[in-house]
Amino acid sequence: MVFDWGGTLAEFVPLEMTDVWTLAARHLAPDREAEVAERLCAVEARFWERTAGACRSGTLAELVAEASGELDLDVAEAVLEEAAVGHLDAWTPHIRHFAAAPAALESLRRRGLRVGLLSNTHWPRAFHERFLARDGLDELIDARLYTSEMTHLKPHPSVFRAALDALGVEDATRAVFVGDRPYDDVWGAQQAGLRAVLVANDHAPPWDVAPDAVIDTLAELPAVVDAWR
Repeated sequence: MVFDWGGTLAEFVPLEMTDVWTLAARHLAPDREAEVAERLCAVEARFWERTAGACRSGTLAELVAEASGELDLDVAEAVLEEAAVGHLDAWTPHIRHFAAAPAALESLRRRGLRVGLLSNTHWPRAFHERFLARDGLDELIDARLYTSEMTHLKPHPSVFRAALDALGVEDATRAVFVGDRPYDDVWGAQQAGLRAVLVANDHAPPWDVAPDAVIDTLAELPAVVDAWR
């Protein structure tokens, strides 16, 4: 069983880096804070559109470098000086794992299933690991993969294969991916040979694909797996 993170194990947060861009803008140009923060958010939006379109992964360092070049300001220095620690502190109240996540993962592990995580992200591993450890999920996930450490993003088949390899699974048809995005998670997983479960939501863009199962909460997942087994 391989899980997406944001919107699947963790509640969906619609704005990725507003907090950190505001802190950086305040440091760089306090008299133009709103304008600079808005431009930084626009750079991030274009960054994601470009990487998603080509399924190419990206890192926070690359995003900050691009923002520095476009605004002709030392965004990297501002992020490090004002926001490196504060960024995580600012995010802490917003990152909440679904209440049903621990019990669902424990139930799957009791069934003898290996559990993995595969997240499209430009965050470094340490950011995600902090929140997983805080809520006790790190010990329930055998392999955790982040595209900030990879060359591609979901739905590229190579990242699904990497997740299966990390879990020691050769036959993709014996694996299931669980995610909230019809294109990245469901279509991508199915193209890579996995079954795919969609976590129903109202935030992900639609895509013409038929999930193997649809659930409203993670609490429903063990029963779906039992039916397939």
